[in-house]
Amino acid sequence: MSYRAPVNDIRFVLNELAGLSEVCALPGNEDTNPELVDAILEEAAKFAEGVLAPINRNGDLHGNTVDNGVVTTAPGFRDAYHQFRDAGWVGMRGPVEYGGQGMPALVTMAVEELWCAANLSFSLCPLLTLGATEALHHHASDELKSIYLPKMISGEWPGTMNLTEPQAGSDLAQVRSKAVPNPTGDGSYLISGQKIFITWGEHDMADNIVHLVLARLPDAPAGVKGISLFVVPKFLVNADGSLGARNDVRCVSLEHKLGIHGSPTCVMSYGDNGNAVGYLVGEANRGLSYMFTMMNHARLGVGVEGMAISERSYQQAVAYARDRVQSRALGSDDASSAAIIKHPDVRRMLMTMRSQIEAQRALTYLTGAALDKAARHPDAAEKQKAQALVNFLIPIVKGWNTEQANEITSLGVQIHGGMGFIEETGAAQHYRDARITSIYEGTTGIQALDLIGRKLASEKGTTAKVLLTEVAATVNKLKAAGDLAVIGDALEAAQEATIKTVDYLLATFDSNPRAAAVGSVPFLKQMGILLGGWQLGRAALIARQKLADGEGDAAFFESKISVARFFAAHQLPQVAALAQTIRFGAESALEIGEELL
Repeated sequence: MSYRAPVNDIRFVLNELAGLSEVCALPGNEDTNPELVDAILEEAAKFAEGVLAPINRNGDLHGNTVDNGVVTTAPGFRDAYHQFRDAGWVGMRGPVEYGGQGMPALVTMAVEELWCAANLSFSLCPLLTLGATEALHHHASDELKSIYLPKMISGEWPGTMNLTEPQAGSDLAQVRSKAVPNPTGDGSYLISGQKIFITWGEHDMADNIVHLVLARLPDAPAGVKGISLFVVPKFLVNADGSLGARNDVRCVSLEHKLGIHGSPTCVMSYGDNGNAVGYLVGEANRGLSYMFTMMNHARLGVGVEGMAISERSYQQAVAYARDRVQSRALGSDDASSAAIIKHPDVRRMLMTMRSQIEAQRALTYLTGAALDKAARHPDAAEKQKAQALVNFLIPIVKGWNTEQANEITSLGVQIHGGMGFIEETGAAQHYRDARITSIYEGTTGIQALDLIGRKLASEKGTTAKVLLTEVAATVNKLKAAGDLAVIGDALEAAQEATIKTVDYLLATFDSNPRAAAVGSVPFLKQMGILLGGWQLGRAALIARQKLADGEGDAAFFESKISVARFFAAHQLPQVAALAQTIRFGAESALEIGEELL
């Protein structure tokens, strides 16, 4: 089944919900306008559909191979990357002073959705490069920036992030990789240690790879306060910018994975011969805070991945449901078998998939717009407000989008029936590929603890209450809109349930953090459903007005209202159940002895 970029849906969210025109009006974005964004989307759609999607299956079937540290990618990947690089897609968001296009985050996010849906494995390479360039741009010295950023932004030298180690997992306080001053006295360091789960850590698509590596200096304090960040290139760079000697860094093995087979996940070894040269980024012992610049962008990017792979699964499920003939349609006088899209439960599953995807897209792009405002808004108070919104929404977008991607892609398999369990249809690949998204860049549990701790409790619920107030305003509009009142009623019930859980968590977090933690993932899901429903309610109001004004494609706008109604009836009621779990479920989760589990 071929992928078709949902350009009309993306355009609607950009212009009507995320506020593209406002983002284009921010300082530094003056050269961007909706017409230009339309053109970018059309070209990106062509590339996603015509170049990336056709090799997605190759990546899954063939994967990557490693021979003596040399990784060979799946058929077609190298050529596709060169086309991707030469077309300038890598540098869309890169700073202009280093050769980038300086596009708003909102615009690049929309394009990233297309890459992720067309070929998730491929998309991880430029996504990580974007995060690495952000980290260097914000924290590296001018010298390091001048050496590495132009090549990374052009796509010639992709970037990676090397955080975890076999004994550390997500607990980076356990990082043991070492960095010692180079005896040459040139200001560089010698890095030693092993890193695991390094996405695109080694490959044959580029002449050089720029690794960002966490390691400890000899006099570093214990724990996360003693971690520094280093640039460790695959090949050293000569004074004239040309590539020099091979650095002492290599891939020792590839992980055998459930999904994303086209993306090489490497075990990387540094300094086996005592000569892995690295360069300190910024100040010593501040590496983890620097890496969070990269990690926050990566987490938002993974939220895009979850939503995008869900879209791909949905498209395939719809196409299959239209073609697959089985059993007569209920309530029909026609005795012949019908396409399964006519069966009520299949319709329910398809709408469950679609409504969540549309809610996720709207909430994700809203976060992208806030990211742009936080970076470029001229008013300091608005800038601070936008940053608080970004901080609050990122764990929700990452956690909710990816958790639901597991459910949505599973429904995609279910709609295929037995054929979904057969690899040849491709439905299973989306299911397998989606599974990692709720694990890497911080599991859902980590996102949820971040949400209730650093984001909710630390600011006494300020941003949550601002959002709940905005939801209430949309509720009032929906309830006054006649035929949309049923959406308003469901959204109001969900909002009221969420107010109670916010109050409970604020009252509980300091006095009984374990009890609050039991409800953290349910709270993250609750906020995702509520805020996603809020965005669909906004979409329904806009669609209703477009229909009244006789604008555009009537069927398109009617579908937006139908999707909002379905979400209100099938998804929003879950918020009340989650509220019960959060407020009254802690004791039962913690009371049983560990030896009895």
